Amino acid sequence: MTTPLTISVLGTGNMGLPMARRLAQAGHHVRAWNRTRDKAIPLLADGVALCDTPHQACTGADVAVSLLENGAVVEQVLFGCGGDSACHGLAAGSLVIDMASIQPRQAREHAQRLQAQGVRHLDAPVSGGTVGAESGTLAIMVGGNGADFAQAAPVFEALGRATHVGPHGAGQLAKLANQMIVGITIGAVAEALLLCEKGGADPARVRQAITGGFADSRILQLHGQRMVQRNFTPGARMGVQLKDMRNALATAEEIGLKTPITALFAQLYADAVAHGFDQFDHSGLFAELARRNGMQ
Repeated sequence: MTTPLTISVLGTGNMGLPMARRLAQAGHHVRAWNRTRDKAIPLLADGVALCDTPHQACTGADVAVSLLENGAVVEQVLFGCGGDSACHGLAAGSLVIDMASIQPRQAREHAQRLQAQGVRHLDAPVSGGTVGAESGTLAIMVGGNGADFAQAAPVFEALGRATHVGPHGAGQLAKLANQMIVGITIGAVAEALLLCEKGGADPARVRQAITGGFADSRILQLHGQRMVQRNFTPGARMGVQLKDMRNALATAEEIGLKTPITALFAQLYADAVAHGFDQFDHSGLFAELARRNGMQ
């Protein structure tokens, strides 16, 4: 491999922890910070250093990787923690790779603020869930300067397949497109399998029967299996899917695009969260549609 980098990982939740582990196993010097320190403790076995503040994690780092919950949290950790914020530890010339899913507008604003202190920025949200994070097969959508993208190759290579899709904010646009397709397709698969169940067909066999046809998809294969098994242990939580759908709607409104299908599904996910399914996997939209139909 190339010369090992010193990488700070900010946020070690369901995605951040396996991604930090992969970076360490690739030979990089990894430091991790998480608001709840205990969640990062498993990384000690991989040689990851745990830090008490974002500032400490980022001081002397070549690259800071953000894997935080939403745009507001990213902004707080980068800029809003006083002397403990990440920006106070970042040296001129270092690189922030924000892999959280936030609004494109927020990504552009963060890039501008970091550039003002000589720090480079890429927005690089991912798709592939915890399985992709653990196996290093994530799809990574990157916005920012092409030269910065090229220099970030050692980071991306440990995590999956990265594609440069445009300037700052473009990575987040691609992620919103991904989440629109995922969220809407989950609804289509759920409603179709419920139709079969209610009508007397075996949903598991229907899923098998249509595999390989035009209706086949990764959603049908993975999330369809979850629906058949009623297994909604979260990989990507329902509440996170709702956040992404709302970000897509906000961005569409900013640029003057009408998105009625996304609006409908954002409301369905909101209803699911309101009815207690927030901690379900996003394929748990099946449970909300079943509830509406008086089904188990």
